[in-house]
Amino acid sequence: MSEHYYSRNPSVESNQQNFNYTLRGHSLRFTTDQGVFSKGDIDFGSRLLIDSIHLADVEGRILDVGCGYGPIGLTMAKEYPDRIVDMVDVNERALSLAEKNAQSNDITNVEIYYSNALQNVEQSSYAMIITNPPIRAGKKVVHEIFEEGFSRLVKGGELWIVIQKKQGAPSAIEKLKTLTEDVEIVMKSKGYFIIKARR
Repeated sequence: MSEHYYSRNPSVESNQQNFNYTLRGHSLRFTTDQGVFSKGDIDFGSRLLIDSIHLADVEGRILDVGCGYGPIGLTMAKEYPDRIVDMVDVNERALSLAEKNAQSNDITNVEIYYSNALQNVEQSSYAMIITNPPIRAGKKVVHEIFEEGFSRLVKGGELWIVIQKKQGAPSAIEKLKTLTEDVEIVMKSKGYFIIKARR
């Protein structure tokens, strides 16, 4: 079976690289590596999601599911320094990079740890859950992230998702509508949908 970025311990040889990126007005430095999602650049979908998000006026933590080396979660932590941002991923190499990137950017309001989807997430209430879901893991896994994530939102909390039309945006929207009536397409660009579901 071929290895994907959601492998727990990528076997591909490490070859770290660094780049700087400005996200929501914050100049951030990232270290990436082989065997992690979008290693050479911050992918368009993640950038679109970062640019689109606005935090609901409710108390609680933020959760980034499938954080990779950290661009979404770390940007949110920089943007909202009074919030704790939990960042989880199944890929140990990505988590190590996310920790390194938090330190490089002097970001301390994060908790970064291993979790297969939300299995190891102990917090039961979040103001916001963000995900650029692992499409290659299959629709069942992606929809489980939606279900489990939505169940952990506080009243008024929001689930923010980026997904391409060709990779299942229409079925994602239908799935979300089984969880709440409050589903909104916030942005569409180059085939990518930013979707918000509010509890």
